Amino acid sequence: MNTKQWVSRLPVLAATMALIGCSDTQDKNLPSTPDEDSAVITLSYAFFAPAQSFPAIQMKRWAEEINERTNERVEVSLFPGGTLLTASNMYDGVLNGVADIGLSATSYEPGRFPLINLTGSMTGQDVNSEIASRTVYQLTQEFGEQMPGLDGFKVITAFTSEPAYLQTIGPVRQLEDAEGLEIRISGDNSRALDALGITAVGMSQADAGEALQSGIIDGYAASREVLMDLQFARNVKHVTDYPLTNTIFAALMTQEKWESLPPDVQDVIDELASEMAAFTGQYLDEHIQRSLEWAEDEEGVEVISLSAEETARWNERLAPVNDIILSDADGQGLPAYDFVARMNELFETYRAGVQ
Repeated sequence: MNTKQWVSRLPVLAATMALIGCSDTQDKNLPSTPDEDSAVITLSYAFFAPAQSFPAIQMKRWAEEINERTNERVEVSLFPGGTLLTASNMYDGVLNGVADIGLSATSYEPGRFPLINLTGSMTGQDVNSEIASRTVYQLTQEFGEQMPGLDGFKVITAFTSEPAYLQTIGPVRQLEDAEGLEIRISGDNSRALDALGITAVGMSQADAGEALQSGIIDGYAASREVLMDLQFARNVKHVTDYPLTNTIFAALMTQEKWESLPPDVQDVIDELASEMAAFTGQYLDEHIQRSLEWAEDEEGVEVISLSAEETARWNERLAPVNDIILSDADGQGLPAYDFVARMNELFETYRAGVQ
């Protein structure tokens, strides 16, 4: 190319360079598209009982763990104490989008969760909370598609209380002492009390303290951390050492919400599910020991051990209840006998692992 041709093309080259520069400037000034994989996800998590209760302690731990394991991409807003949803509308509230995750006791809605509640309603299960919690979560994974009530939900975690024990104002050392008492118990677990000649009273745990003070009830059947956590030991002075029923808790999210989460966040939630079942059980078992020691030392609470003969009498009374519960569930077309057989296998598996 000669000098004259080169000079003649300079205006074209200048215009081209100006366009390129303009294009670069425009690209730099364009608003950036947010990376959906790095955007902060906020989840709301509701529960009906106070923040100091063991299920709420689990909530707090879960929120901290998921935040840390996702490098702070997931933030969880906690709503314990019925501040967002109550026990009566927890799971429906999740379905309606009021909360992303709802934690409640499945025994509060017995018709909704007939299979999973077998884990809690069968009496005489002498297992601690860790064993029972690990078992109930595993059962939700193995029998999930056969479990009424879980349709449309993702199980975030599941766990249980320890077995309920009679905690009464006056001592219960034999069946005759129990007959005629009015005792608060959760949900559909009243059949065990009926078999013992006790009048079951349905009320929330939050109302039990006032009912004890006013003499409306003679006591309650529950796991024993409430002696300290809810200060029930101020009125209740006797604990009868006989395991009754368990209360099952399930944290549920809708499948639609679950499917909207990024895969790596789903992986973290799945990773946490079994861990939180074990953590909650371990926490509760240790906390119950502290509660019992405090109740005995500070409030003079007596733990009553039944004699072998008296224990056999209680077993005899309660055995038919378990048979009826299983038969009723089987009659609904549920795999009740397979479910309970697997439950007992898992009890033994986890008992061996824990011990």
